Amino acid sequence: MTIVLIRSLILYLVVSFSIRLMGKRQLGELQPSELVVTILISNIATLALEDIEIPLLHGVLPILALVCYEVMASWISLKSVRFRRWISGSPKIIIQNGIVDQEMLKTLRFSVDDLMTALRMSGVFFIEEVQFAVVETNGSVSVYQKSAYQPSEKQDMNAVQPCCDPPQTIVADGKLREKTLSEIGLDRQWLETVLHREKISIKDIFLLTADKSSQYQLIPKGVTAS
Repeated sequence: MTIVLIRSLILYLVVSFSIRLMGKRQLGELQPSELVVTILISNIATLALEDIEIPLLHGVLPILALVCYEVMASWISLKSVRFRRWISGSPKIIIQNGIVDQEMLKTLRFSVDDLMTALRMSGVFFIEEVQFAVVETNGSVSVYQKSAYQPSEKQDMNAVQPCCDPPQTIVADGKLREKTLSEIGLDRQWLETVLHREKISIKDIFLLTADKSSQYQLIPKGVTAS
């Protein structure tokens, strides 16, 4: 038992030191190479803890080696843009001037739900409000709103803004969500009217959102940012 405790303490100190060397990013902010090294370090440390027959040095050396590789790769990335793009990738534009780049979403394997979730997390519920949206190399989405929709620094305290729920996704990638349609008080007759007005079928819709006031936004499949 004493041996296990000592090995645990040593590995704890080594892993903590290794993570400190790699920086102070949160897990969601790690670059792909950093995430791989973090996972490998945790697996190596686990093996050395589970099997006391494995020499402790066989667990410590691979951890230190991986950290050295990562530090070297980070240093090279600072000096070489090409290497940095190769190992970490580059940001990808998915919305430009309110238009979704559907081909880029397919390339990134981003679903409609992934896109809407990312926008909502940035406080945006209407795609047309977005001037620019970029998927960063760590997988996060940066959103820049059009100037007309950016929050003002000074609010009129006497102005009373009407309360309304955000729009919901009615059709995503050609598939209708009947439950959502009924939840916001709309029906198939309303949907058929919209389809007739826009001269489009459900299977040809990339995204259709609407709110309880029947205001909607429709994006056909194949529409990309210019």
